[in-house]
Formats: sequence, C-alpha cells, structure tokens
Amino acid sequence: MAEIDVVIEDDRWDDAGLEELAERAGRSTLAWLGMDADICVMGCDDTRIAALNADFRGKPRPTNVLSWPAVEHAEREPGAKPPLPDTDELGDIAISYDRCVSEAETQGKQFDAHVTHLLVHAMLHLAGYDHVDDSDAETMEAAERSVLAPLGISDPYQERDQ
Repeated sequence: MAEIDVVIEDDRWDDAGLEELAERAGRSTLAWLGMDADICVMGCDDTRIAALNADFRGKPRPTNVLSWPAVEHAEREPGAKPPLPDTDELGDIAISYDRCVSEAETQGKQFDAHVTHLLVHAMLHLAGYDHVDDSDAETMEAAERSVLAPLGISDPYQERDQ
C-alpha cells in the first residue's frame, strides 16, 4: 500500500494540517492514476523553497510547490496523457507555507483547497504530467479537475477562464 510521507520543516504546517491534506490529495491522485506508489511531501517556508528553487531550477526566488520525480519520464506527443511510471516511489514534493497563504488570500481561495490543489498538481508532475505547451496544460488541468472533484474542491481554474 502506498505511503504518503510528510516531513514538517515549518511548524505552521502542523497547525495547517499538512499531513491530512497530503494524505487526502495523495490518495485521490493515486486512485485516479490507478497507481500504488510512495510520495514524500516536505512542508517548508519561502526561504527554504527559494533555496531549493535556486539549487534545482536556477531560479533564486520562492515558489509555491516543487516536485522531483523518482524516474525520468518518457517523451510523448503534446497533449497526450503520459504513460504511468513503473515505480514504487513516485517522488518528492516541497511546498511553501508562506506562498500558499499569500496566494490563497490574493486569489480569494480557501487555504485547504488551494494547498490540496497544489499538492495534486505536484503529484501529477511526479507521474509525468506537465504544462510545457497549451495542449499539455489542458491535459494536466483536466486531470487536476478530475482528481479534485471527488474531494469537493471546485475547478481551481474556473475564475481564470471567465
């Protein structure tokens, strides 16, 4: 059975319930994918995620979420669903408390729903989804909506599209 491991580096994530949010997002995403794989989620702050973003992406600024797949994904046609990786470990995720609070407030979203969406987004990246071009973005956003709907979370892109 898949394990959703949560590492708390910023204590504010304890009060925010990151363990429960990650478990819920992970179970829903893995069920939708039809996979059974382990995922590790690290709850951190803007300072830590900025350092990770600089180290791994050459972008020395905070971001909301980062992901590191356990396997390299195969090439695919733009807009096509990626083939499921053959692995027992999907990968690692880092998520910034500061950035999540700020974005939820700015976008008028509930914090829990926003964090769950970002975790689902990152988990789909671990499974090979991306948003490199418009057709890939449409495929990934449709996958996110499909994972979030059973959790009672409305379309996170709805307001953007109106």
